[in-house]
Amino acid sequence: MRKLLLLSAAAALISTGALAQSTVTTTGTGHTAAVQIEPEYRTKIRSYVTEHKIRPVETREKIVVGSPVPSGVELEAVPAEWGPSLTKYRYVYSGERLMLVDPTTRTVIQEVD
Repeated sequence: MRKLLLLSAAAALISTGALAQSTVTTTGTGHTAAVQIEPEYRTKIRSYVTEHKIRPVETREKIVVGSPVPSGVELEAVPAEWGPSLTKYRYVYSGERLMLVDPTTRTVIQEVD
């Protein structure tokens, strides 16, 4: 009986450890996870904004991470050169800040600094 209890306890600990290893922790607001952008792509993004002389949009309210972009603001397609993981998003350039936006919800998911 004692062996059965010990084996059961060991099995429970092992399965708990396996679950802990497969758990993914994300950061961000709401249900949207923050996006990982490699340093070389951050440099490309900054260069793109400068070279293409992107004009910032003007809105009454400040555009911030976790909030939706106002419906009157046009979302721009993310260029492929910004990295393959970002092409599914759109961007807004506002107040000298570039924001990545989830196009389905129009929610700002990350500010690219």
